[in-house]
Amino acid sequence: MVTVHQQITYASINEKLKDNGLILRGGFNQDDQTTLLIGPDEPAFWKYFRNSSEYQDGLPDPMDRFSKRVIGQLSSEINSKAVYPSDGPPYAPFYSWAVLTGKAFVSPLKLLVHEDVGLMISYRGALILYQSIEIPINCEKSPCETCREPCKSACPVDAFKVSSYDSSACKSYLSIETGQHMCSENGCHVRTSCPLSATNGRHPEQTKFHMKAFLKK
Repeated sequence: MVTVHQQITYASINEKLKDNGLILRGGFNQDDQTTLLIGPDEPAFWKYFRNSSEYQDGLPDPMDRFSKRVIGQLSSEINSKAVYPSDGPPYAPFYSWAVLTGKAFVSPLKLLVHEDVGLMISYRGALILYQSIEIPINCEKSPCETCREPCKSACPVDAFKVSSYDSSACKSYLSIETGQHMCSENGCHVRTSCPLSATNGRHPEQTKFHMKAFLKK
């Protein structure tokens, strides 16, 4: 537990998160508060989650429950507010928050792209600190600016060619054998086409877990 004698820093929070398979994916200061965004520290995340009681108890929404337990406990330790993308409506503006960090940007397909993990970025929660802490320097330059943008032509059913994401076309493709092999087993072809996504190293079983959850929605 962080005591009043210990200084709360970006690094100290990140260290505690990594002990549970999570990692800070940027933050920003606003109105004397700091908002920190938290994502899975892949591929290590899958080991922590797979061995958790939430994964093994067979109850619904294991990953959301795992995230809330881990992040919620840390939030209590450092006297901050925990916020989760699954809570709502109304839902917290994670998309806007991500852009404010200067580490995530709007890609040509309107998906978020992160300077470290590309289109594989995801957020499990956020911490709102009632104080301002120093945030690591952001690159503030989208990686898409120097990219050949393979994501724009990667989707086999052009689910991103309309004004908004065509989830029906995506799910229909995932129901056939070709789609199951290309995207269900190996991950969304658009997301994996991003050059930065190769650095993510997401465990194959985690990919299948996410795709299975997507089809249930």
